[in-house]
Parts: sequence; structure tokens; C-alpha cells
Amino acid sequence: MKNLLAPATLNFTRRLNPEALAELERTEILSDPGFGKHFTDHMVDICWSARGGWHRPRVQPYGPIELDPAAAVLHYGQEIFEGLKAYRHADGSIWSFRPEANAARMQRSARRLALPELPTEYFLDSLRELIAADGAWVPTAPDTSLYLRPFMFAKEAFLGVRPAEKVNYYVIASPAGAYFSGGLAPVCIWLSTTYSRAGKGGTGAAKTGGNYASSLIAQAEAYEHDCAQVLFLDSEEEKFLEELGGMNIVLVKKDGTLLTPASDSILEGITRDSILQLAEDRGHTVERRRVTIDEWREGAASGDIVEAFACGTAAVVAPIGLLKAEGFEIRHDSTELALSLREELTGIQYGTVEDRHGWMMRLDSDDSATVSDSVAQ
Repeated sequence: MKNLLAPATLNFTRRLNPEALAELERTEILSDPGFGKHFTDHMVDICWSARGGWHRPRVQPYGPIELDPAAAVLHYGQEIFEGLKAYRHADGSIWSFRPEANAARMQRSARRLALPELPTEYFLDSLRELIAADGAWVPTAPDTSLYLRPFMFAKEAFLGVRPAEKVNYYVIASPAGAYFSGGLAPVCIWLSTTYSRAGKGGTGAAKTGGNYASSLIAQAEAYEHDCAQVLFLDSEEEKFLEELGGMNIVLVKKDGTLLTPASDSILEGITRDSILQLAEDRGHTVERRRVTIDEWREGAASGDIVEAFACGTAAVVAPIGLLKAEGFEIRHDSTELALSLREELTGIQYGTVEDRHGWMMRLDSDDSATVSDSVAQ
């Protein structure tokens, strides 16, 4: 849903959180943040209506969102979200990795879910505003970051199947350590043959909560088999690789070729595309095409496929050591290319490796206003 009433810029109001954590408490959290367990002191909130477009942008204390019981999102699931990170560089500055790509993906998700498209500059401004308020929450320890979660949902109170005419966009943030408890150790994944993540013509390519809700039962099945993640096949022929519950998958052939599934029902992974670009920079061939589970199984058995890894914003890259399935297993001992590409990508993100593609964007600024500088009640 295009927004024809978008002003050129948004002027944010800012309200200080009177219950912001003390520095000592924040420091204790940042020493061992986990993933998605703690949240910063503030959040961004921007309203949208069919009549008024995007309006009332503000930074406000983090806290509960009041919803009418008839809010459309509760009944029809009209909701999308994004995920990206803010990184602390050695000089103390704060950067994000390809945030304009997240803005574009959120716009594609919005079109699919009949939600208004947030202009890219508004998206970027919302990140800058939250960092201006909560920059102290960006950790400094190795392999840590501040996970940023922009999301949008239908807030209009009505019962009727149509696109909502009132929507809210928010950004919250959570300090993050390692996504998997085992760190960089190869993970075990479970192949689901009972459940599908998404179907042809569905919402698989959109980042919407319903896709993840439908994966939870399969994820629980994976846990029952001592696996950290679940891999889905296509819903039609039930033989083509799709993606994991929250990550893309890449196979590595013995000649160095990287092979990744192509499908209209797979989320376009920004981390995956970046990893593949880095591989191409090194001279590796990349194939984006349909891949069957049998091709992977036979390739691993013959030695033609020597490595596999999952990739996504949260975990970056996770080598796959074992795929478990009903009646068979696929094992890989090699993690060399996966970890090498991960090291290069994270080096770019943390500012220790040259950013040849111009992927990094600074979010803080020496002359940025802070919440305490400009407080609007």
C-alpha cells in the first residue's frame, strides 16, 4: 500500500524515560546480554492513517502498547517486522550493516501484507533516533551488538476482512550476544517432512509473524531430536530445500561452488546475499537455484558437497555439522569456508575489515540530539 501523504522529513519529539536503568545495572546486563532477553530504555513510535499518512513520530519510554481488543492485528495477523544490528567500532562510533536493504525488504513485506510502505529515509531516521536515545546500550565486548527490531502492525479497531486504515510502526532494541548457546560450534538441524513453512503464492517471501508462528511446531519437533533448528522443504513436491525456521541455507561443493536454494517462498536474506557477494569477490562460483534434499544427500555421500551452513542476521553464520531426518542423516566435518566468510563479514560489521561495498552506515553523530537534550512531554 503506497503512502501518498508522506512529508519530506519527520520531526521527532523525544520524551525521557524516568525509569531508565542506572549505568551499573546496564553494565551488568551488557556483560552477558544473551539474545532477546533485555530491552533498552526507549522505543520509536510512528503513526499512520489512511487520511493523514505518516505522522506523530516520537521517541518515548519503552513499555507496554495499549491495544483495543478489536485491533485488526489480533484477528487478522496484519503485521511485519525487520531485524538488524548496531555495532560499536573501536573508536566508539555506532554503525549498522546495510540498513537501507532492510528498509527495502520491509517495504516489500508491507506490500504483501497490504500495509503502508514506510519510506526508506523514515526507516533510517527511526534507527538514528533510537540510537541517539539509547546508544549507551550498544555493547563493546567481542561478538556483541544491539539488535534492532522495527515492526509494524494494524492497530485499527474493527472486525472485517480488509486492510486496516490505522497502523503503527515501532522500533525496539535488545543487546545481543551469541544466538546459539554453543557459539561457533557446528549445529544440528532437523528436516521437517510433516510441516511446511510457506506455500506458493503465500507470504513466505515476507517477514511476517505468521510465517514464524507456523514454524514453531516444527521447531519443537527439532528440539525433541536434539536439534537447534528445523529445515523446511517446499510445500508442493516436498523435495526442494527452502530455508530454516529463521535462517537461509548454503551448501558448499568440493570445487568451491556455493549453492543456495531459489524459491518465491523464501525470505530474501540480506546476510545470505552479502555472504555470497563476499564469496564471489574471492572467485567462488555461486548458484542460486532449486536444490533437492536428494541432491544434498547424494552429494554429501559422494564427497561432492563438503560443507553446509545457515546464515541470518541473528546468528550471522552457523556451520551445519549434522542434518537429522526420518531414516537418514547427513554429516559434514568441514567448517573452513563458512567460518572464513563469517570472519570477513563480521570484520566489516565491526570496522576491522575494509568495507569495499559501502555496506556500513553510521547511526550516531557527534552533533546528534539526545533524549536529555530535547525532551517533549
